[in-house]
Amino acid sequence: MRIVKTAEERKEEILDVAEQLFAEKGFDNASTNDIIKKIGIARGTLYHHFNSKEEILDAIVERMITRSIAEARLIVKNKDIPLPDRISGAFLSLNIESGAGAEVLEQIHKPQNALLHQKTQARLLGEVVPLIAELIEEGNKSKVFHSKYPLEAAEMIIVYSNTAFDELEELSPDKMQEKISAFIYHIEKILGAKEKSLEGAIMKIFAKGNI
Repeated sequence: MRIVKTAEERKEEILDVAEQLFAEKGFDNASTNDIIKKIGIARGTLYHHFNSKEEILDAIVERMITRSIAEARLIVKNKDIPLPDRISGAFLSLNIESGAGAEVLEQIHKPQNALLHQKTQARLLGEVVPLIAELIEEGNKSKVFHSKYPLEAAEMIIVYSNTAFDELEELSPDKMQEKISAFIYHIEKILGAKEKSLEGAIMKIFAKGNI
């Protein structure tokens, strides 16, 4: 019996298969023909939803970020989790390096995808910064943090974390530890937190390889 899928179901199926193929073969080596064959659909069906492989990549990035932000929001709202762990948990939820995530991140950082990178950054700043600011404001109320500008502090932390560790894997163990220690020190300064009060929570981020 032939299964008829809705337009949204078919679109999600295309993204699922494309994400799998990008992880297995790499974005450059995976073709729209590969996607079509694996699903078993007509070429016109794929192009009804997406005009190109690049457009599929855009949609995958959008979906990954949407899911990650939703997860971060759940962590931020969960008052049963200690405040420092909610901050590190929010960052960990933004990790998209598993599966096709690593390949997607590599594509985002390529010069020809500068617009996609810009759009990704805009979403992170637009939606994640307010979540982190909410946690900073909570810390201010409980006297754990002493930040006069929570929103701007959150923005600085996001930008710092996104740019400071691009070449972390190329560093020696000593240099890596020095950079991580400096990161923890400066985050605590930005938040007006007691020295080493965030060390345990932030180290969880590096242990998971999120930055």
